Amino acid sequence: MRAAWQEKPSTSLPAWYKVQPGDSLSAIAERFYHNPSAWPVLYWRNHGQIRWADDITAGQVLRIPAEPARIPSPPAQLEPAPAPVVRTVADYTPRHASSAPVQAQSAPAQSAPAPAAPTVSTTATDGSLGVIPGGAFGQCVVERESGGNPQVMNSSGHYGLFQFSFSTWVGYGGNPNDFGHASVAEQEQVFANALASPGGENNWAPYDGC
Repeated sequence: MRAAWQEKPSTSLPAWYKVQPGDSLSAIAERFYHNPSAWPVLYWRNHGQIRWADDITAGQVLRIPAEPARIPSPPAQLEPAPAPVVRTVADYTPRHASSAPVQAQSAPAQSAPAPAAPTVSTTATDGSLGVIPGGAFGQCVVERESGGNPQVMNSSGHYGLFQFSFSTWVGYGGNPNDFGHASVAEQEQVFANALASPGGENNWAPYDGC
């Protein structure tokens, strides 16, 4: 379980900072904390106006909190996923194809009957419960922790839709052997167990702003 991070007392930091051209969160963290790796402190404190960690603009006014005793984990996704490539018929036309016209046949060719479409099973393979536990709060956690990727593992070792630490996963009923490749249903069940326990949403709310 993550512990709520507490700020170190400081009297020298300004309360606010106006972003300058060329700034990044790591550069601002280096300026005020002398530690560029402390940029998640700025990200989570200003998450209401910073959607993506790699996207801040000159003129934004950010709050500069005191450096906490423990740096929070970075978000699972730093920037939007690239747009899918849209291909056209021309992309699949061989370049060496002859441009000569095809002569018409004297008799129309008999078209063979189309093969039957394969049967596609509609049984869910991930065993999802269908509804994310915690309603709007659970949906917010998924969006901000994993972006909906149930198998993402970040650099600090947090895993899955809700970015469990190993100790949190096991503490709320997750199979230790499934950590890192658990089904969506098992992840949702462990998250539901956590929400039903003392502390509940506070295991995530201080980090995600949900």
